[in-house]
Amino acid sequence: MSAVTDRPPRVNERLCNPISGQELDRRWTAVRTVMRAQGIDALVMQCSNDFLGGYVRWFSGSPATHAYPRAVLFPLDGLLSVVQQGPAGGVSATDGITHPDYGIGKRLSSPSFVTAAYTGGYDAELIAAEIAAGGYRTVGVVAPAAWYYTFGVQLKELAREVTFVDATEAVDEIKAIKSAEEIDWIKKCAAMQDRVMAKLREHIRPGMKDFEVAAYAQYLGQLLGSEQGIFLAGSAPPSRPADQHERWQMGREIRKGDTYRQLIENSGPGGYYTELARFIVIGRASQEQKDAVAQAVEAQHETLKRLKPGTSCREIYAAHNEYMRGKGLPEDKRLYCHGQGYDLVERPLIRHDESMTILENMNIVCHPGFANATVAGGICDNYIIGPDGAMAIHNTPQIILETE
Repeated sequence: MSAVTDRPPRVNERLCNPISGQELDRRWTAVRTVMRAQGIDALVMQCSNDFLGGYVRWFSGSPATHAYPRAVLFPLDGLLSVVQQGPAGGVSATDGITHPDYGIGKRLSSPSFVTAAYTGGYDAELIAAEIAAGGYRTVGVVAPAAWYYTFGVQLKELAREVTFVDATEAVDEIKAIKSAEEIDWIKKCAAMQDRVMAKLREHIRPGMKDFEVAAYAQYLGQLLGSEQGIFLAGSAPPSRPADQHERWQMGREIRKGDTYRQLIENSGPGGYYTELARFIVIGRASQEQKDAVAQAVEAQHETLKRLKPGTSCREIYAAHNEYMRGKGLPEDKRLYCHGQGYDLVERPLIRHDESMTILENMNIVCHPGFANATVAGGICDNYIIGPDGAMAIHNTPQIILETE
């Protein structure tokens, strides 16, 4: 039986890969333990996409999409309320049992759009009314950086009697540790990406445009259960570094001898993210290209040695840049290693300003890289943190791939 009803959850046949009711119960129980300890009556969050909108899905089981705002009110006791895009004044009570409504007592709707500024407070009005109806006095905000500005301003104006506290840190600490069910979904995503990369190596050929290759990768991913994602890619002639570009910059035609760089950064079945990147040479790679990729692999493995439970992310970042300097390579000023889950990028971040430490059952991606005037080096793979350190879940060879 479930924690929210005395009946087992039912599955909606339209859903491709729903998370289990048991997993949602696990999350809610963990968060509510913290809420009780901190005197928080309810949590509120808002997101608008399923690239960096994982908080909404983590709590409700359903993603926010298409830049449409979705807000969730998570009470200390009882069922969730969800505010989503839809008809004005829309209210639907749910059974709280059938996915995607498991644990959800009410769905409210409003036709709110960021391109119509005057609608910016509509969702806040609905959430504020739910807060008042529940009599909540202390409300925790979750990931306010993901909120639309007008939602946050209007909510605090409408709920002036409420004390708002930031509960993001407490949620992040729970959300970053993956359950056995979540790790299974994450491994399925990595396996999907390995299959896509292998097929891509066979498919790419001279005369194709960069976007045609990337589109094929996206197509394959969708057939293998992917839900969403980003595909950055780009080709370059010999003696020029290949870089990753957005779709609108993928018009170059690939020629014999070129290097093509592909980042597969899509979510797999269930909506969990991993990412995989490799260079593919249309022909045979030069020794310089092989050496550059080997340097990136070595840099990644230096970080992997330090991805052990209890290690400070700040220390790992400092050690990585010390290693890069020692090899005569540029320091990483970007985010070269970080957590993933429902979010493409989630904590912990391996950099100087992260307070979290590495813990067992985190999903970490590591993608060090560099470029000079003639060649680029890079590698990207995911690892699950085990009791003794990082365990690989991607199986694509860590070499520059060749088509001959």
